[in-house]
Amino acid sequence: MLKKVFGSAVFGVEATTITVEVNVDSGIGYHLVGLPDNAIKESNYRIAAALQNNGYKIPGKKITINMAPADLRKEGSAYDLTLAIGILASSKQIEAPELERYIIMGELSLDGSLQPIKGALPIAVKAREEGFKGFILPSQNAKEAAIVDNLEVYGVDNIKQVINYFDKGETLEQTIINTREEFEKSLDFPEFDFSDVKGQEGIKRCMEIAAAGGHNIILIGPPGAGKTMLAKRLPSILPPMTLHEALETTKIHSVVGRVKDTGLMAQRPFRSPHHTISDVALVGGGAFPQPGEISLSHNGVLFLDELPEFKRGVLEVLRQPLEDREVTISRAKFTVTYPSSFMLVASMNPSPGGYFNDPDAPVTSSPAEMQRYLSKISGPLLDRIDIHIEVTPVPFEKLSDDRKGETSVEIRKRVTKAREIQTKRFKESDAVHYNAQMNTKQIRKYCILDEGSKQLLKTAMERLNLSARAYDRILKVARTIADLEGTETVDGSHISEAIQYRSLDREGWLG
Repeated sequence: MLKKVFGSAVFGVEATTITVEVNVDSGIGYHLVGLPDNAIKESNYRIAAALQNNGYKIPGKKITINMAPADLRKEGSAYDLTLAIGILASSKQIEAPELERYIIMGELSLDGSLQPIKGALPIAVKAREEGFKGFILPSQNAKEAAIVDNLEVYGVDNIKQVINYFDKGETLEQTIINTREEFEKSLDFPEFDFSDVKGQEGIKRCMEIAAAGGHNIILIGPPGAGKTMLAKRLPSILPPMTLHEALETTKIHSVVGRVKDTGLMAQRPFRSPHHTISDVALVGGGAFPQPGEISLSHNGVLFLDELPEFKRGVLEVLRQPLEDREVTISRAKFTVTYPSSFMLVASMNPSPGGYFNDPDAPVTSSPAEMQRYLSKISGPLLDRIDIHIEVTPVPFEKLSDDRKGETSVEIRKRVTKAREIQTKRFKESDAVHYNAQMNTKQIRKYCILDEGSKQLLKTAMERLNLSARAYDRILKVARTIADLEGTETVDGSHISEAIQYRSLDREGWLG
């Protein structure tokens, strides 16, 4: 007897419905086709034990299972429950008249209990799009899937519950979530706050500008100057995520199985990979592609500590995602695209010895060593970082000061107001949402300078030996400074401040 059950496969951040056709006929054998990987091929052992331990069995007949579309590779153990229910229905051990109205997914343990799966959110989105009535999955993933409205989501702990639901009409408890209410409840601030930072007022100002305009930033300073501490606090001053951004971010983390019990991610991600990371782990990929760190940083911050310690090839793969805000991974039979719109925050020592710009420490590195160290960061990569700022150690007097600094909440209000100005400015554009994303045409339109400002910028570029690539970066940052002040025009004071944030373009840094 032929029965159809429906599961789902995730490619990139989108799901594809898989039709599992199970046919039980006279004869002996177990044939599983449709490009299953080894985890799926091994499922018959898990299914046999799970059914045996719950009073059912795999029939001693010829079982043929086709996973369609047959030319699409399927992977993982999440099809165990789908296959098991299909076998029971096809062998008439259970009656399941409404089986084809549900997506069923779950990994089976030998006692019949269910283990969590990856990609529950994109699967739920696809199930709703294709008009399925409900989605049955492990209870650990139920909140994640229930973010999707107009779809019945049932979280179960054991295969017996699913069998009784279809065969005996027993009820399952539907998981219902008010997505907007859950999102608003989760909008708490991260544990790190700028009020904990002693001194460093100039650096905090720089971080505020970076957050307000979405600018990539690099912090240059000796060990112990506070670069990592400042970077960890940047998410606390970024504007709150919109519901759309939260859903987009949750979708990516769902694919790798990193969504917490709350279901919806309302906090901007902060990813800080170690410098030994491979290019595949950073950008994504593999034989069966998975999102990398830059996609897991989508709508948040990617922090690369000690930037020159990363392999040159690893850093170079950042260039295209920084420009296009997405990652495309191609394989022989398919191509997947992951979004990767993130703020890059990098830190580095100014020299191999670490103390080049520390006034109280001797310089121990030769000019040749300095050049070799700094040349690990290519010009094209540096070209995509708008703000370079030097960080110096905080003196004892400020470290021992008990007074609290300005809180992240106060800074965030100014940042959010500046972002609202930019949202209004770029409302006609689908590709540009904040100043850092401006193209050359938009820079010329929104960063008009008077003669005095032009002359100031020209003089600075000549006297400080700033490179040509610094020109557009300075204008973008100056536009953000003007937005923080709420002024329509970019004037000399904005240009003057923006010029300060191009340390690595000056002669003596990267030559």
